[in-house]
Amino acid sequence: MSFRSLIVAFVIVFMGVHSFANDGMWLPNLLKKLNEPEMKSLGMRISAEDIYSINNSSIKDAVVHFGGGCTGEVISQQGLLLTNHHCGYSFIQRHSSPENNYLEYGFWAENMEAEIPNPGLSVTFIVRIDDVTDQVLSGIQDDLSAEDRQSAIDQNLNTIKENANIEDYQNVFIRPFYEGNEYYMFTTVTYRDVRLVGTPPSFIGKYGADTDNWVWPRHTGDFALFRIYADENNLPADYSPENKPYEPKYSMTLSMDGVAEDDFVFAFGFPGRTDQYLHSSAIDQVQNVLNPHRVAIRDRALDIIDGAMRADSVIKIQYASKQSRISNYWKKWRGESLGLQRSEAVRDRKKYEREFNRRINLNPEFYKYKELTSSFARLYSQHNPYAQAAEIYQETILRNPEINAFINAIHNMMPIYEDSGQEAFEERRGRLQGALSRFFKDYRTEIDTAVLASLLDYHYNNQEERFQSDLMLQYGNQNDSNWSKIVSMLYANTHFDSEENMAKLLNMPYEEMSEALSNDDLFTFITDLIETAKEKIYPEYNELTSSINALKRQYMEGQRAVFPERTFFPDANSTMRVSYGKVSGYNARDAVYFEPLTTIDGVMEKYKPGDYEFDLDEKFRKLVDHKDYGIYEVDGTVPVNFIAAIHTTGGNSGSPVLNADGALVGLLFDGAWEGVMSDIYYSEDLVRSIMVDIRYVLFIIDKYAGAQHIMDELKVTQNKVNPDGKKSAIK
Repeated sequence: MSFRSLIVAFVIVFMGVHSFANDGMWLPNLLKKLNEPEMKSLGMRISAEDIYSINNSSIKDAVVHFGGGCTGEVISQQGLLLTNHHCGYSFIQRHSSPENNYLEYGFWAENMEAEIPNPGLSVTFIVRIDDVTDQVLSGIQDDLSAEDRQSAIDQNLNTIKENANIEDYQNVFIRPFYEGNEYYMFTTVTYRDVRLVGTPPSFIGKYGADTDNWVWPRHTGDFALFRIYADENNLPADYSPENKPYEPKYSMTLSMDGVAEDDFVFAFGFPGRTDQYLHSSAIDQVQNVLNPHRVAIRDRALDIIDGAMRADSVIKIQYASKQSRISNYWKKWRGESLGLQRSEAVRDRKKYEREFNRRINLNPEFYKYKELTSSFARLYSQHNPYAQAAEIYQETILRNPEINAFINAIHNMMPIYEDSGQEAFEERRGRLQGALSRFFKDYRTEIDTAVLASLLDYHYNNQEERFQSDLMLQYGNQNDSNWSKIVSMLYANTHFDSEENMAKLLNMPYEEMSEALSNDDLFTFITDLIETAKEKIYPEYNELTSSINALKRQYMEGQRAVFPERTFFPDANSTMRVSYGKVSGYNARDAVYFEPLTTIDGVMEKYKPGDYEFDLDEKFRKLVDHKDYGIYEVDGTVPVNFIAAIHTTGGNSGSPVLNADGALVGLLFDGAWEGVMSDIYYSEDLVRSIMVDIRYVLFIIDKYAGAQHIMDELKVTQNKVNPDGKKSAIK
């Protein structure tokens, strides 16, 4: 091969398989093997053993899976827990009322006795992580069908769990990695008594609300404090007044040193789901088939809910958490599509696939992977119309209209009587009865009917006719597609219009309930849509999805074989991960560069009296007006937020962000708009995670809330040299 050919080959390889230093969500037990040298080269001064150890206390012992969907960290030896305001939002909302509006005004427990229990909230620690790949795949042959393979794996999984050497208070779960090419077992301890300690008012914890969500620059104090309680032996227990604050194996040190551009940082958390190794056809499906409908449908729901919340303060409390949930993904999907388009992700992935195929053709050992990319392209082409139909159905019928969740639950409950008997039926009925009061506490029929009418209109006009319900077409044709009128007709004869009527329905004997449901217009209509989707959409959708998934394992295996020079991280799956990189600004668009740090000055620049997103109370404004910043002052202001080029996603909310010495410098709460496509495509130029500077958290607790008793629990240090030439330990 000529010198010129070598250069060309190198360029192709580099462009096709280059892996960014900041790219990845890494298993902490593998850091020493895979990542420690690189982390050290970027500036880390601690060791991988300091981050994850099974023999000694380490940083991982202070990190928890908070509520199953977020991350939190222990920051005192009395079990004090730091997480995001938005992670605790639903619990804060449950404790709020017009008389005690903790969402709007905040809450700070005066002492431990005043801390508020949260039934249903738990936090989970990871004790250890073990590679069980050999045991899981023992006896698994390559020629097994997908069903037989999974059946054999399930048997092995059950055997491993049954033989796991754990304490009575521990649990284990096993997750597949690299599309089922590897498996790891996680030993866990879950604490069930978690109490609210403190939360800033929403104008701090949710400053910027929807306008600033997924946006940089940001000025949000997105944090809340909880406390873990344990029994007299420091073990998990249900809530009891006799429980004691949990004594952790490790609690984090909070650093006043702050961060500067190009500083090394790392995040520890539980990222939810990524698909980094998708075929280009899958990326195109997300960008051009699914996201346009997702966004358009939630546009409609949010217009109705936002209008109601602005008009009524009680509705604002009732719908605060629900609106945030709907809005969060609505804005993410918009940013995701824009990011994929701007980074030309589909084009770049096709280039990667061409290099994949080029290498295969050069090596007979790789020929078994030869048809993978063409098979993906064919399957996704067939899958697209069904995926679109499923997404329209899910968004318009099941995800956004609230009452439909109850209708679907009752629809699924009724066959239990015949299939499993009276006892199983009553158990399911009891669960629904128990959920009624919680549901209706924050439910407004007039809002939900307006949402339902608007989304049925979307479904009727955008779903392909071959996927439509005959009953829906009949209603639409007979009523000039007036879905507000149709919904009013459906609600004129239904049990689902009030808590009282639903309670009566759920108290009926089975035969009477079955008869009532058969004559209930709303129930009949919604369940017809549900059954239509099961009949017309999901058989083909599920078959094609299974075919695609069956190829993913082989494709992941092939990529790791064909690109041996690249280190692949496993996709996120709600298990503990470490991400790392540097504090860094970015070019958001033409002629626009964003600095990586914001301050309290920016909070004031956004201030709009009376605006629900950007209002500030008098106490906060006085602190700023008088520059009453105390020890948190830096160059005449207070640091608020910063960004870093680290790879995170949903589930990382509340993740601790630590500096080169392993001290807590920030609390992760969001991602920048331009880079939210990172779940499926990472761009080092655009992807940025957004953090609350820990100094702003301390400023709010100390100077705004005056919660000295909380400050007294914390270990706060400053290692940078002061002007007098000395280092200071604040505490």
